[in-house]
Amino acid sequence: MQARDVMTTSVVTVTPETPIRRIAELLIEHHISAVPVLDQSGAVIGMVSEGDLLRSSGAERENRREWWLALLAEGEPLSEEFLTSIRNVQRTAREIMSTPVMTVSEDTDITEIGRLLTSLQIKRVPVVREGRLKGIVSRADLIKAIAKQQAERPQGEGLFGWTVHFDPFGKRVETPAKAAGETAPPEEASLSADDFRHLVSDAASRKVHQQEAARLAAEEGRNAKVKELIDHHITDEHWRSILHQARLAAEHGERELLLLEFPSALCSDGGRAINVAEPDWPSTLRGEAAEAYIRYEHDLKPRGFHLMAKVLNFPDGYIGDIGLFLHWGGAKDT
Repeated sequence: MQARDVMTTSVVTVTPETPIRRIAELLIEHHISAVPVLDQSGAVIGMVSEGDLLRSSGAERENRREWWLALLAEGEPLSEEFLTSIRNVQRTAREIMSTPVMTVSEDTDITEIGRLLTSLQIKRVPVVREGRLKGIVSRADLIKAIAKQQAERPQGEGLFGWTVHFDPFGKRVETPAKAAGETAPPEEASLSADDFRHLVSDAASRKVHQQEAARLAAEEGRNAKVKELIDHHITDEHWRSILHQARLAAEHGERELLLLEFPSALCSDGGRAINVAEPDWPSTLRGEAAEAYIRYEHDLKPRGFHLMAKVLNFPDGYIGDIGLFLHWGGAKDT
């Protein structure tokens, strides 16, 4: 059973500019606990849950309380204008939404979705096709599917058998075929300067064709890699292996480890936010890169680790591959 079989397709969504008051009304009106935040193109850029609203509300109340106490301590009266401004404070989804967002494709098996919800400690996951929202799978959707599978499964047969599917991305080497009508070269004694010029022209033409073929193959490879990284998810075993590699690197005196290398096209903005070091660059991550960041926030950030993103190369002057680096610093960094 796949995501398309269990997902809710009628999804309530908001924009980055939707006020949090309206978001609260939508959650109550539709009896839901979270809404995806979509940009103008329909791509999922964040999630706002009940927890995000409660944390926002708590922070606002504390800030206002401190402001009121400060004014009262100075003996200043609270003006009506001040009270009105407090009542009209409007924060938006952009300010409180959780990013980046972990997504799955319509083909993702529900057992993989269940593992993601458990390992990432999340309650729902958007389902996307070519970056656009198509539905959402919540824990409730999975429970219904599990109940249905259990009812249909023969007595004594287990429900979940975790299976990791690998789709290796390898290089393909093609040997150019002999051109149609190609004949053996004439005897060297009969060659003229014109023949040599033709040979040079033919060689230049072949080089152009080979370069174009290589460019197309590289572009095809990048697109395939992006699709693979959108659909691929990090297993718990792989995450433990990464942490083990980080420990080995530290034992050898290293201060950071390359966690993941991926094409800039995996980012929703093509890597521009990472290239100029914008503070909200994590919100542009998609697929496996987004999952790596979420795992870092849950497991490693509280322990003092840092995650940095760097552009690794600029082919033909454009942003190429991007690397996520786990950094733990050292004596020279202070």
